[in-house]
Amino acid sequence: MNPISHPSPPSLAESKAHLDRELHRLSDQRMSWVQTSIAERIMILEEIKDALMPVAQAWAETAAHKKGIADGSPLEGEEWLSGPYAVMAYCNLMMETLRKVEDKHHLDHVPVRQLANGQVAVRVLPHSLWDHLLLSGITVDVWMQPGVNRGNIRQYTAATYDPSSPLHKTGGLGLVLGAGNINAIAPLDVFHKLFVENEVVMLKLNPVNDYLHEFLMAALRPLVAREVLRIVRGGTDVGEYLCSHPLVESIHITGAGASHDAIVWGVGEEGQANREARRPRNSRRITSELGAVCPTIVVPGPWSKADIRFQAEQVATQKLHNSGFNCVACQVLILPGDWVHKDRFVSALEKVIAQTEDRPRYYPGTEARLTRFRDQNRQVKAVRRKGGTEVLIAPLDRDGAEPATSSEIFGPALNTVEIGGADPEAFLIEAIRFANEDLYGTLGANIVIHPATLARMGRQRFEEVISELRYGTIAVNAWTGLGFLSPQATWGAFPGHTLEDVKSGVGVVHNTFLFDRPERSVVEAPFRPFPRNLLSLSFSLLPRPPWFITNRRGRILGRLLVSFQYRPSWLKLPRIFLNALRG
Repeated sequence: MNPISHPSPPSLAESKAHLDRELHRLSDQRMSWVQTSIAERIMILEEIKDALMPVAQAWAETAAHKKGIADGSPLEGEEWLSGPYAVMAYCNLMMETLRKVEDKHHLDHVPVRQLANGQVAVRVLPHSLWDHLLLSGITVDVWMQPGVNRGNIRQYTAATYDPSSPLHKTGGLGLVLGAGNINAIAPLDVFHKLFVENEVVMLKLNPVNDYLHEFLMAALRPLVAREVLRIVRGGTDVGEYLCSHPLVESIHITGAGASHDAIVWGVGEEGQANREARRPRNSRRITSELGAVCPTIVVPGPWSKADIRFQAEQVATQKLHNSGFNCVACQVLILPGDWVHKDRFVSALEKVIAQTEDRPRYYPGTEARLTRFRDQNRQVKAVRRKGGTEVLIAPLDRDGAEPATSSEIFGPALNTVEIGGADPEAFLIEAIRFANEDLYGTLGANIVIHPATLARMGRQRFEEVISELRYGTIAVNAWTGLGFLSPQATWGAFPGHTLEDVKSGVGVVHNTFLFDRPERSVVEAPFRPFPRNLLSLSFSLLPRPPWFITNRRGRILGRLLVSFQYRPSWLKLPRIFLNALRG
């Protein structure tokens, strides 16, 4: 299979007049959207579900084809889950919130607890009977920023729907610059602008996935018809024109830090001079999600042979989902150097990678990035997948690590680093220090820890330790990508970045509980691949979750789960459970 070709997008000269007309139409609807009632917003989300379902299959199959996935491959499930499923799930969860958002009643039965460090954590998953059945054992907690407590959490929630709040958002016209890798990113960012920030939206698709245009135009027709959303295609010149257009009041970008800095400061000598003078060339409010050098920390423990195999599949998924073209793909695997199972685990990981289905390097610039990876690492091992494409693995050279720790690979390559010491807690503390101080960005970090090890450390002490891990999403015995697929979680960098030092970005998206001051989301799954009961076989860890690259029924499960999100029903569960058992 060859990397896909990308058609040339319309030129600026061809589209400038069209862009102006579309922006003026949006601008005319700004206050109308702010005044749209909660009841109508719920109706719009229901209409989107109805519009999405007829095009969901074509969307998933087209995306799989464009990315070089073989017809009928289980890997097509990635496109079902990270496209239509995520969009459908957001609609359901936002509707649930909006039905109860008046006086913040959507928080009435949500568990809130205080952490050992004084912060407040809210359990947003499981939240329904379906969560308990389909996501058995999986939890998501949203940790609030310091200063938010049990007594005032409602004051810092759903400001958009609370005119008395000082954080109330009064609307505007926002530009969303969509990413080219994961197909739910653009529509979910649009939803955040509309339903959380109260802004009408101009969405510019990335040229890599502008094949989405026809599917998003169909699925989001209820928003397009009300003239609160416009979707356009184009290259860098179109993006630059929109970013500087006088009608655009805010910008959200998902992509590379260099693209963000070009918008804010400019490029070349001009950009450097503007940054040094703290003189942005673009003064609009800009939020962003920009990726990172994301770590997976493997804590030493008494792992069985089955544990090693299962967690090797998990780490392989963290690296190779979407062929490695993910902003939260594992880039640095942090291993305990003195762990008795270390070599067996690495060997199992390489074996899993070698057995995975071949994938083309479809994303532009991949070959150049992989060449740099080879040049920057002294020892590189190439693990060949079925069909011949290579996944590169190299031990991190701590003396010359700067390129590997400061640059996102965005492709099928992985660094490993070892930290000595036999004590699990001491190892975890040192691994967290390394991740915080040596690795670029703060988007997502994964921790793999055996339940017996966690029990000896104690849940309270474990949370104290990971509270020092400064990432916007932390996954424990799971992948942070599951946080992306859970719209009730927050998604974005750890708070504190600035335009001058943006790293993984500013702000969060998704967040269907509408928290105004979240700090991070913590996702946790069971360590062992065993269900709690017979009704928890789909998203539980028996035998593999649907998002695993090793799941043999991923394509079927993806389709079934989208159908379930569209119209949940007890009658749909048996097929989901049966196919999950065969995964």
